[in-house]
Amino acid sequence: MRWLRYFLKCIFGGFIAMQIYFVIQIGLWVFINPSSTAFQRAEDWRLCGLRWSCAVQSSWVPYDKISLNLKRAVLVSEDDIFFQHAGVRVEDMQKAWSKNAQRKQSNPVNSAQSSTALRGGSTITQQLAKNLFLSSEQHYFRKGQELIITGLLELMLPKKRLFEVYLNSVEWGEGIFGIGAASQHYFGIAPNALGREQSAALASALPAPKCFDKAQYCRKANIHFPTRQNFILENMDRVALAPTTPKK
Repeated sequence: MRWLRYFLKCIFGGFIAMQIYFVIQIGLWVFINPSSTAFQRAEDWRLCGLRWSCAVQSSWVPYDKISLNLKRAVLVSEDDIFFQHAGVRVEDMQKAWSKNAQRKQSNPVNSAQSSTALRGGSTITQQLAKNLFLSSEQHYFRKGQELIITGLLELMLPKKRLFEVYLNSVEWGEGIFGIGAASQHYFGIAPNALGREQSAALASALPAPKCFDKAQYCRKANIHFPTRQNFILENMDRVALAPTTPKK
C-alpha cells in the first residue's frame, strides 16, 4: 500500500502546485494584461499550426476606451447581474444542467457531438476562468477546477478588472479575440465609437461567435442573431455598470 499512498501524495501535490500557479498568474494580472488565454492558444494552433504568420487577431483596449454601449450589451447577453453576484449563479447552473441532461436523454446519439452547442449557465467570471486556463472538455473535474479559479478571480481582482480582461479575451469570430479586434473586423472602428445597434450585434454573437462570423460554423449553432440583438437592445438601459450597495 506504500506505493498507493505515494501515488495519492503525488496527485495531491500536483493539484496544490496547480492552484499555486493559478494564484500567481491571477495576482500578476492585477498589474499586467494577459498576453493570451488557453483557448486563444488552442485556436492559434488549430488555425496556424507551425506557421509564423497567421490570421489570429487580438489587441488590448483599456476599459475606459470601450464603449458604454458595448459593456451594457455584453452584460445583457451574458450576465446581467455580473456586478452584483460573487462569481456563480447557482440557480442558472442548476437550470442549465437540467436542460442539458434532458436534451442528452432525448437525443443520446448526437449528445456527444453537440455538447459544445448545449446551453450554459456560466457567469462572465466562469467563462473567463475557462478561457484563461482550461480546455473546452466537459467533465466534472474540469467544472470543479473552473469553480475554484472563479473563486480566485473574484477574490483577487476587482469586478471592473475582470470585465476588462473578459472583453479583451473573449472570442468574437474565427481567430478574432477581444473587442479591439472585433470592432475593427466587423465595423472598421475603434471600440469607443461603437453605437447601440453595433454593440447589440456584437453581443449577440458571443454564444456562437464562429457562426456569427462564418456561415460554415452554423451547423451546430441553434441561435437567431437578429432576435437576440433585438432583446439586447430592449434591455441595455436596465443593467448596472458598477457594483451596487443596498440603501440603509
